[in-house]
Amino acid sequence: MADSKRDYYEVLGVSRDADDAALKKAYRTLAKKYHPDSNPGDEVAAEKFKEASEAYSVLSDPQKRSQYDQFGHAAFDGTGGAGGFDFSNMDMGDIFGDFFGDIFGGARKRNYNGPMKGQNVHTTVRVSFEQAVFGVNKDIEINLKEPCQNCNGSGAKPGTQPKTCTRCNGTGQVTYTQQSLFGVVRNVATCPDCKGTGKIIPEKCPKCAGSGYIQNRKRIQVAVPAGIDSGQSIRIREKGEPGINGGQRGDLLVEVAVAPHPIFKRQGENIYSTVAIDYADAVLGGMIKIPTVDGDVEQEIKPGTQPDTKIRLRGKGVPLLKNRAQRGDHYVNIAIKVPTRLNDEQKEALKAFDDAMKGNPGPKKKKGFFG
Repeated sequence: MADSKRDYYEVLGVSRDADDAALKKAYRTLAKKYHPDSNPGDEVAAEKFKEASEAYSVLSDPQKRSQYDQFGHAAFDGTGGAGGFDFSNMDMGDIFGDFFGDIFGGARKRNYNGPMKGQNVHTTVRVSFEQAVFGVNKDIEINLKEPCQNCNGSGAKPGTQPKTCTRCNGTGQVTYTQQSLFGVVRNVATCPDCKGTGKIIPEKCPKCAGSGYIQNRKRIQVAVPAGIDSGQSIRIREKGEPGINGGQRGDLLVEVAVAPHPIFKRQGENIYSTVAIDYADAVLGGMIKIPTVDGDVEQEIKPGTQPDTKIRLRGKGVPLLKNRAQRGDHYVNIAIKVPTRLNDEQKEALKAFDDAMKGNPGPKKKKGFFG
C-alpha cells in the first residue's frame, strides 16, 4: 500500500531540503485550494486535501520527517493511512487563521465587540486643467453620519437602555461545532441577533430607527494639491463614517477628475501643445507667441523652420506632487499655416516667389521708345 502513495515532498511541491516556512506555505496553498468547505461534494478535492494534510503532518514533525527520509512510506505502514496520523501537533489555527477565520480551535479570535474603525467614504471633485496644475481649494457637500442627538447615539428610545444580548452574553460572537476530516472542530461567527455589537435594543429611537446615527449634509473644504492628475485621490483623515464601539471615524477619499483642455495635453509632469505659424515666419524666422499655463511666452524661431519642429520650454510643465519647486517641461509642435484664400495680387506675388525659387525668368517688360 505504501508503494501506491506519492512522495510527500512531491505532494507538497517542495524540495527535500525545504525548511519549516516553505513546508507551511506549500501546505497552506494546497489546503486553501482543496479544503472541503471550499469544494462541497468534490471527492477529488477531498482526497487531495487529505493527501496534503497527511504529507504535512509527517514532514512538519522533525522526528517523523527523519524516519520518512530514511525509510520512506514503510516507516508508517502500521498506521493505516491518513486516519492513523496524529494531527494534534499541527498548528491549524496558524495555517488557516487568515483564510478560514476561527475554523480550528487554535485560530486567532477576533474581538467582535471591540472598537472598530468606521467605513471610508468615497466622492469625486472636478477641477479645471489649470487648477490641477497649480492647486486649488474646493468645497464639496456630502452626506455623513452623525450621532443621533435624540438618543445620544445609543439607538434606544429616550428613557430606555440597550440590553445585553442573551444569545452571545454580550461578546458579539457565537461558537458552534462542525464535523470535519479532523473530527469535531469549533467555529466562531458573528452573533446573528446583535450583529456583533453585544447589545439588543428592545425599543428603538424613533428618530434614528435604532441605528444611533442620522445623516447630515456637510460642507468640507478639499485642498487639491498642485500637480495632481485625473484619477488620483486625496485622503482626508477621519471624515468618513463613524467608528463602532468607540472606534475612530473612517476617512474621506476624494477622487480628482480633471477637465480636458482645448489646447494642452498632459503626460505625467509634461505638457504638450501645437502652435501654427505663418509661412513667412517659418521661412524668414522671427519671434512668435506660445500659449502656456503661465501665460504667453515669446519664443524665437530659426529661418527655415520646418513643420513638426519641436520646441522645449523648460520648467513650464506641471509641478511634481512631492516637490512643487520642480516642474516638468512644455513641448511645442510647430505647424505651418497654409492660406486657403488669396487675392490676385497675393497670387502674383506667390507665383513670382515660386519662379524665383525654381530659377525661372519672370515675365519680360515692354521697352519704351528710348528702350
